[in-house]
Amino acid sequence: MSNYEDIFKKVVSHAKEYGYVFQSSEIYDGLAAAYDYGPNGVELKNNIKNYWWKSMVNMHENIVGLDSSIFMHPTTWKASGHIDAFNDPLVDNKDSKKRYRADVLIEDHIAKIEAKIDKDVLKAKKRFGDGFNKEEFLTTNGRILDRQKQIDTINEKMNTSLSSGNLEKVKSLIEELDIKCPVSGSNNWTDVRQFNLMFKTQMGATADGSADLYLRPETAQGIFVNFLNVQKTARMKIPFGIAQIGKAFRNEIVARQFIFRMREFEQMEMQFFVRPGEEMKWYDYWKDFRMKWHNSLAMGEDNYRFHDHENLAHYANAATDIEFKFPFGFKELEGIHSRTDFDLKAHQEHSGKKLQYFDPELGESYVPYVVETSIGLDRMFLTVLSNSFHEEELENGESRVVLKIPAVLAPLKAAILPLTKKDGMPEKAREIMKMLQIDFNCQYEEKDSIGKRYRRQDAIGTPFCITVDHQTLEENTVTLRDRDTMKQERISVDKLQTIIAEKVNISNYLG
Repeated sequence: MSNYEDIFKKVVSHAKEYGYVFQSSEIYDGLAAAYDYGPNGVELKNNIKNYWWKSMVNMHENIVGLDSSIFMHPTTWKASGHIDAFNDPLVDNKDSKKRYRADVLIEDHIAKIEAKIDKDVLKAKKRFGDGFNKEEFLTTNGRILDRQKQIDTINEKMNTSLSSGNLEKVKSLIEELDIKCPVSGSNNWTDVRQFNLMFKTQMGATADGSADLYLRPETAQGIFVNFLNVQKTARMKIPFGIAQIGKAFRNEIVARQFIFRMREFEQMEMQFFVRPGEEMKWYDYWKDFRMKWHNSLAMGEDNYRFHDHENLAHYANAATDIEFKFPFGFKELEGIHSRTDFDLKAHQEHSGKKLQYFDPELGESYVPYVVETSIGLDRMFLTVLSNSFHEEELENGESRVVLKIPAVLAPLKAAILPLTKKDGMPEKAREIMKMLQIDFNCQYEEKDSIGKRYRRQDAIGTPFCITVDHQTLEENTVTLRDRDTMKQERISVDKLQTIIAEKVNISNYLG
């Protein structure tokens, strides 16, 4: 097991132990690819939503919010192309009877070649020391260039086969690369076939008289069908955006990697409506803006990268992913797409209603073009959790596990800890708690030694611990302990509000 896999396993068990994420229906042995967010998880999730909403809606004059229904008229999904084209290419291994996504098998093969490149770079770095030039090495070393060429060839073959729907070529690529089933170790594969990812259900009292409905596979279509409702009632002028946070459902066959790929998940999406011909300007704007948003959380700029799509979806004329370096490698966290006028035109055609905007400056009506930013909330949650997980060896020989979650997102902002359960300390601690809890999510805790309580709050990711002792009762001062540095300082109770606010205030990050 690699060090990264080991870290990931620790993150998953830490998430359960400290009330972040539980397996759904665990007492019934769980339901695959469905998870529940515990007391700390729901707080972190809400804080991420709030951070996104503040930045995308409240801080933009020309972006407004929406919360559309999960159930939509079935023709919506015909118009959007989901009924005909929302498929994954699947392949079975005849020996293990396990089912895989064909493109994921190929991508995993590419990841192995990428890992070899990383290994070569590491070796060269050790050999050359400070004089090592990574860029030069990557562009001139023969072995690296060969590996990169291999990756490019595989990518090109896969993208060409998938975009043309030639599943036989996808299968022959798997055979050509001699990709083996991780379980059986054999390459005895079935043909590749398409599988629709939408969950189907019925609406109505009886099976005969009911209409087929689908659980929405994305939140975007709820925005498109409400384009005119929002534009007119919010009196929006182009360019403007509509943002939405909501659940989406996909019948993923290969759901894996904890909350990274789930069957029920949450999206934070914004559709930005622009004049035809101006979409690339706004596509570049939103690429830049979204990357800055990620970097505002200071989780390491090297952990993010853009990955442009070569194989474009049927509705797009440009697309890129913001990828994050998870413990299992760089994977998609957010998509930015120039969707052209595909969606509004399709809904206009299928509904028979005009979905156009009258532009007073141009004196004409047109169907706007759309630039989309779409981020998985659960993936963002995993980004924060895996990036903030640290095991530290301390100077006194002890060790600690700490979640260094950006303070603005931390589920608990402060823990109030009476040193002992007597001498009026609990009463004073609760008084301080009452003073702080209207502005900050706080926790009162009196069980165990103060050292154990500090460790527990570190593991939860609480930025501040406030200890109430004898001196507090005499001078109205407390010990304030910082999670990241573990430094403790004596401060007046009156200053607590200001100090905590300064650290956790959203304007420090988005200002």
